[in-house]
Amino acid sequence: MAIAPSLLWAQPLIEVHDTIAGAKAPQQVALTLDACTGAFDDDLIEFLIRNRIPATLFATKRWLVNNPQGVAIIKAHRDLFDVENHGENHIPAVIGQGRRVYGIPGEPDLLHLRREVQEGAKAITDMMGIAPRWYRGATAEYDTQALKEIKQLGFGIAGFSVNADAGATLSQAAIQKRLSHVKGGDVIIAHMNKPASQTAEGLSSGLLALLRRGFVFVRLDQVDLRVVP
Repeated sequence: MAIAPSLLWAQPLIEVHDTIAGAKAPQQVALTLDACTGAFDDDLIEFLIRNRIPATLFATKRWLVNNPQGVAIIKAHRDLFDVENHGENHIPAVIGQGRRVYGIPGEPDLLHLRREVQEGAKAITDMMGIAPRWYRGATAEYDTQALKEIKQLGFGIAGFSVNADAGATLSQAAIQKRLSHVKGGDVIIAHMNKPASQTAEGLSSGLLALLRRGFVFVRLDQVDLRVVP
């Protein structure tokens, strides 16, 4: 049954917070990187390749189409990178005409949400040869109707527990400070689509510090997640 427009506007926005479920090692953590729109942060990806740090990449169809060089590098290192679904055009998973998240318009109805999710998944399957299991919506904010629909389409919702770069807006020092608080089971979110930001520098130093502390990185296709408050 469709939800009345007035009730749609009343739905609160939900930011899903996850940690690794039943982590096999006490210092197991997951690095996730969003590729929304924009460019390819080759400095960041080359750092991960050099240091053999696995990551889960949430890519939109738009990003995949516009960054063939980045796609080729990722495909050449499938042992390190798992590519998951960030949608077709980076539209937030909130339903209702005029609704916005951080100024970005959401979906007018469920049909448009289904297209965003399914076309994003199809692009990954076509380009990478493996169907995605996880979905992360644009802005990582949802309403209850969208969450229900995405799950019915067969996707797990990939949240996070540590926001490392606040949408690629933080300084190197601020990113390092946030990563210094990482603990076992955490799911880190950052971005790989803004090479002009300081995300690559902040993650490079912060992740090396985590390695020195004995943390082990895993991809989301290797684990399950559990929702935390």
